[in-house]
Parts: sequence; C-alpha cells; structure tokens
Amino acid sequence: MPDSLQPPPHDDADATVIAAGRRVLELEAGALHALRDRLDAHFAHACRIMLACRGRIVTTGMGKSGHVARKIAATLASTGTPAFYVHPGEASHGDLGMITDADVVLALSHSGETEELLTIIPLLKRQGNRLLVMSGNPQSSIARLADLHLDASVPEEACPLGLAPTSSTTAALALGDALAVALLEARGFTREDFARSHPSGSLGRRLLLRIGDVMHAGDEVPRVNVQASLAEALVEMSRKRLGMTAVVDDHDILLGVFTDGDLRRALDDARIDLRQARIAEVMTRHPKTIEADCLAVEAAHLMEEHRISALVVVDGERRVIGALNIHDLLRARVV
Repeated sequence: MPDSLQPPPHDDADATVIAAGRRVLELEAGALHALRDRLDAHFAHACRIMLACRGRIVTTGMGKSGHVARKIAATLASTGTPAFYVHPGEASHGDLGMITDADVVLALSHSGETEELLTIIPLLKRQGNRLLVMSGNPQSSIARLADLHLDASVPEEACPLGLAPTSSTTAALALGDALAVALLEARGFTREDFARSHPSGSLGRRLLLRIGDVMHAGDEVPRVNVQASLAEALVEMSRKRLGMTAVVDDHDILLGVFTDGDLRRALDDARIDLRQARIAEVMTRHPKTIEADCLAVEAAHLMEEHRISALVVVDGERRVIGALNIHDLLRARVV
C-alpha cells in the first residue's frame, strides 16, 4: 500500500476518540434495532393515510427535527410521493397558506412539546388536515393531538451529556426512510419513475437520454455515395471528425461504413491501390446501426459488445439520419 494510503499511527488520545466514535455508532445502531422491532400496525396505518392523500405530504419540525423533516420530504418527493417542508415558525406568519385541506401533515418533534408546532396544529386540525406525528413521547401534547402517532423514541442519546439530538435524529431519519420506501413499493414506483425525477443524475441520463438527443444530424453526419473514391471518403472523415463515414446509395440508404479500422486494414493489404480504390471495395458491409428513439445507453452497450467506437443512426427504412461516437456518449455522461 502506498505510504499516502497507510493509516497514520495513533497514540492514546487517538484511541480515545476512536472508542468514542465506535460507542456512538453502537448506540445508534441499537436505537435502530429497537425501532425496527417496534414497527407495528401504526406504521401500516400511516402508510395507508399517506397513500390516500389527495394533495401532498407536508413535513414540519423545529431545530434538528426540522432538518430531518426536510430530508424526509426530499426523499418522499424523489420516490413518488409529492412532499415539501414547511417551517413551523414561518407557518404562523403566513406560510400556513401553503398547506391545503387535501394535504397530510407529518410533524416531527422528539419531545412532543415543540411550541411552534403546538401553535399551528389546532389551525391545521380545524382546516381538516390529517396529522401524523413522529416523536419520542407517545404521551406528549403533540402526540395526543395527532390522528396517528409513530413512536421514534430511543433508549438513550449517543451524546454523553444526553443533550444533543443524536440517536433520536438517526431514528427519526430512518423511520422517514422506512415510510418512503414502503410507499415506493406500494405505488409500484420503478427505476424509470425515479429517473424522471432525477434527470440530471447518472441513472436519469442512462434511463431517459435517447440517441436523438446526442447524435449528430444533418450536415454534421459523415456520408459519401457508394460511387465515391477512397480519397473522397477520407476527406469526408477528416471534415466530420467522427472516425468514420457512412456509405449510402442515391436514396441515402445505408450500404456500409468506412472507419479508421477499415483504413488500417486497407493500408496492410498490398492488393489495394489506395489512390485508385473505390469506397465500395474497402467499406464494411452490414454495419451495426441504431435508431434515434433508442436509449443512449444502448449505443454504449452495442459499442462495447462489438468493440466499435461509432454508430450510424438509421430510420426504419435504413436511411441515414445521424451518427455518433463514443466521445458523444462520454460528453453526455452516459458512460
């Protein structure tokens, strides 16, 4: 292992902080195991309420619970359950108007006594919103006001002072993930659905980007008539810079391709007079092609499988309508 990758030597002080870190992870793992064993019909009921929601899931919470509520909303929204976060302090100063009577509210409060939530909950109840509460105290004021309470209590915080939210925020975050994934499965949410909400992500590009989005078209497509000379084909390849040229008939029907590899093979063949050769003598017949509505990732698979670096794009009648090479796929971050 290179010296730069070797773990640095540690002394007693390092051992102390490592032990502290391990203690935190053990305590939080224990909190999650306890939460798992506690999941019951209340969890299933919460999922049914969220599935039946005609509006959106509105998450809310103060402080660290607010940060967790934001993440839960983001996870729900990206997995097929429309959701957004409302700050409870801002809600009582006008943002309550963002919540309609068709929405389901998911409120997070470890203590269950958060003043800002207690201020807006009666207004939400009066509006007719279903209220789900995630807290660490089933007997708290907010839990008693809820239509359904999810118990996110933990045996102890990982903070040795018992003050900083640590195990409790981990448990709440994991419970939010559990809700999101259970809803995802109940909705039959697919990889394609995920890609549509993540169009700039790697998966989105792989599942949504089409050949027509990345190919060269029109005058950018290298092509020569089957009657052309090899010299004319080389000029066309040099001008269009795709490492190949399509060879077509008078109706633009693809008859073959000529690539850098074909040129190397022609140079090695003593029987071919490069100055006099016609392109039909040296082209590759029946080349691999692809259609414009195929996924760009299919082009990447085709190139890898057949060890080629460019493809001609054709329509249903094998007319040439485009071309692309591996660099186009790299620029599109498909490979």
